[in-house]
Amino acid sequence: MAMTPLVACVVLSISLGLIPSSLGVILRTMDKIVWANEFEPIELTCLIESISTNNPRIEWKKIKNGVPSYVYFQNKIAGDLEQRAQLKEPANILIFNTTRSDTAEYRCEVAAIDDQRDFDEILISLAVRVKPVVPRCSVPEAVTVGTSTELRCLENEGFPASQYRWFHNSEELPQDPKNHPKFINSTYSMNPDTGGLKFRRVRKEDAGEYYCQAKNEAGHAQCPPQTMEVYDVDILGIFLKVLAAVASGLVVTVCMYQCCKRLCFPKKGHNENNYNWPAQTSAFDYVDDDEGHFRHKSSFVI
Repeated sequence: MAMTPLVACVVLSISLGLIPSSLGVILRTMDKIVWANEFEPIELTCLIESISTNNPRIEWKKIKNGVPSYVYFQNKIAGDLEQRAQLKEPANILIFNTTRSDTAEYRCEVAAIDDQRDFDEILISLAVRVKPVVPRCSVPEAVTVGTSTELRCLENEGFPASQYRWFHNSEELPQDPKNHPKFINSTYSMNPDTGGLKFRRVRKEDAGEYYCQAKNEAGHAQCPPQTMEVYDVDILGIFLKVLAAVASGLVVTVCMYQCCKRLCFPKKGHNENNYNWPAQTSAFDYVDDDEGHFRHKSSFVI
């Protein structure tokens, strides 16, 4: 539908700023997606492009997990930002020191009762970057030439998620060793997202100090260096085999001793050869001392 000449003239005049707009309140922002580093200040802009009401009602709400809460209400800072923010004219919010809990959506609302369009709102997404903490690193103390092993690195505090880099003797290892002449014979593979450093076949040259660095847009942190030694012979394996052999020998010796003890020294018991001989009796029997003589009790058979 074509505009009438009068309407077209009014729209053109408003767009050129020749006459003030009385159609309603209009808001805009510098950035609808805002990134901030933790503990640093950030300003959320809510610019009023046109308004006729002298004292509009301004409110800010924080929306996290779908639940709104006030951060500016009845002309004062409230909620999570209390004592940590202020309203700057005309309707901007300045946060003095952002924290990871401030990551959310923020909605600026302006109500103007004297305007034909008496309400407008704008939504801003704030994401707070968090510096990584010192990652947890796992480096084997000793490995054998030709075997496989894995070094691990992980931290869970950084936002956005950290990317990982490994260093060998203070020199950064390239993500793909095949693209670098110095590391072309290396057999490792690196995953920058998980922090894993896997060696398919360890070489003598792989011995040395290793440390890992976790990094994102807010900063980086690294674990202390740890030494990995590479041996030609599996000393630990040999020691364990010898220990197992000695233990087996001791067990066999004890078993043989117990068997010999039971066979060579049987327990005493009753059998057909074990009986008591009757006590021998004398042909003479003596009477008591007070009788003063002895008595012949049995006769001789001739």
